[in-house]
Amino acid sequence: MADAPAHAPLFKELKLGRVTAPNRIVMAPLTRSRSTPKDNLQTDLHAVYYTQRAGAGLIISEATQISQEGQGYVWTPGIFTDAQIEGWKQVTGAVHTAGGHIFCQLWHVGAISHNVFHDGAAPVSSSVWTPKGDAFVGDLHADGPMVPHPQARALSLEEIPRVIADFRHAAECADKAGFDGVEFHGANGYLIDQFLRSSVNKRDDAYGGSVENRVRLLVEGVDALIDLLGADRVGVRLSPMGGAGGSQDANPEETYVAAAKALSGKGLAYLHVVRSADPENARIVDAMRKAFDGVFIVNGGFKPAEAAQWIEDGRADAVAFGRMYLANPDLPERIAADGPYNEPNPDTFYGGGAEGYTDYPAMNAAAQAAE
Repeated sequence: MADAPAHAPLFKELKLGRVTAPNRIVMAPLTRSRSTPKDNLQTDLHAVYYTQRAGAGLIISEATQISQEGQGYVWTPGIFTDAQIEGWKQVTGAVHTAGGHIFCQLWHVGAISHNVFHDGAAPVSSSVWTPKGDAFVGDLHADGPMVPHPQARALSLEEIPRVIADFRHAAECADKAGFDGVEFHGANGYLIDQFLRSSVNKRDDAYGGSVENRVRLLVEGVDALIDLLGADRVGVRLSPMGGAGGSQDANPEETYVAAAKALSGKGLAYLHVVRSADPENARIVDAMRKAFDGVFIVNGGFKPAEAAQWIEDGRADAVAFGRMYLANPDLPERIAADGPYNEPNPDTFYGGGAEGYTDYPAMNAAAQAAE
């Protein structure tokens, strides 16, 4: 009998809704800012990039805006026009041909944006808010590529159904583009998280104040996707850690455990939770695990040995890898062999072409070069 691979718990099959993943090594959503200017399309280069990584149990696509209002970074892809559907078809078709599975992460950045993406209009959020830090606008602004975030306006109560409809339309487009499912992006300080977090959400209507009210948009958005695709093709991402723009919650354990409970009982494909290095955050992630009744994926700086241990201990069902997957297109093979690993190059993370994107060598190529 062949020896078990290194970090064997990562190589057990796992049901993720309708997907049967051959391993528990998930490719995390990784923004790379390489879509075409203006129309935000994927190309054959993206098909190569994702196909190289098709050995993942599941690929979660880079964050993909659900509407023009949802964009906040230059050169990020959309999934709301016919042309964008066709661009993504190149990716999903290639991934499926290689035997892989891929979900589309549906994204609305909310306030983490700039007027240049919205014909001069202000970005939107749960409440009036000016995020800390800069927006990545590239060549769209004379002072770019980084300029301060402007003040965002609060979405009116009458606009919220339209935002939910935009998520639903994007999910319909993702389905047409051939994705196996979608991930509802409720994390990292973007729009849905701006409704969850007490530091941003100052509303006094049905979407603000109590935890139940602040969780409402998350639940309504997820339910809209379930109604369209079925719960077993919908995942959700949450992050109890600090978010983009400096957002936070006064009681993250209360808020995010409540969110995890609110998502239970729906039959979702998974809940994907981001941890930080803070031990307090890890405790909250564990509490969310106990509160959620389905497949639980964790993400956040994991090395393979720690990831395997979390699965062995029952703290997670799968682990999503970010930078390691960026730099190692054949990551499952490398984990099974216990390395070696390529080191990621931060200078090529965002923008550009093939360099630092599709030119990281596979392990067998590296071995051949060393001979």
